[in-house]
Amino acid sequence: MQQNIIIFCIISCLITTSLAVKGIDIADAFNNFTCFKNAGYQFAIIRGYRSYGAVDPNAATNMKNAQAAGLITDAYFFPCKGKITAAQQVSDFISALGSEEENSTNGLYGTIWVDVETNPSTGCGWSSSDYTGNCNFLNDLITNFKNKGKLVGIYSSKYQWETIFGSVSACAKFTSLPLWYAHYDNNPSFSDYAKYSFGGWTTPNIKQYNGDQTVCNADVDLNFY
Repeated sequence: MQQNIIIFCIISCLITTSLAVKGIDIADAFNNFTCFKNAGYQFAIIRGYRSYGAVDPNAATNMKNAQAAGLITDAYFFPCKGKITAAQQVSDFISALGSEEENSTNGLYGTIWVDVETNPSTGCGWSSSDYTGNCNFLNDLITNFKNKGKLVGIYSSKYQWETIFGSVSACAKFTSLPLWYAHYDNNPSFSDYAKYSFGGWTTPNIKQYNGDQTVCNADVDLNFY
């Protein structure tokens, strides 16, 4: 019986590993997405909005190049709280990519991942004391994206969530949305999530398991689902 259990565990691990889908997220302009595809990565999450409050001018081209290489594409959105309203940021993003989105066969991106982490840009940081205001701003972003008919998810980590909202259990109103969480343990699995959970989510959708890696001569983070 013990031997059978061991064999079953080995088979389960192999199945889990074989089903894992790995991808990258990238901020810089890049044109050799075929290299990522050949290296075994299957999706790319492209920066669509920059931390200082502007649409990334490289977003559409990066997405088209990634799709041409056979990668699944999503966008990540690094919001600016302070200088520009949530509604204006969402409108600017949708408008900037609108024509490219309409002219693409399957759309430029699937999910827009709102980046909830400390913002280093002047005038764009989350409040260090108004946690309710921070939560309301995030809710405004989500609501505006939904009103535009977009799929939206949230990217964050346990540390960032606690820092921005005051506790790991605070602002737990987005659990119906997919979660992309960061924990750099170089382990492409969700086995750590019970310890690093936050925001009310019980199950994550994507994990960023390593950051600032050089792949295909590009600076990327590594992810899996």
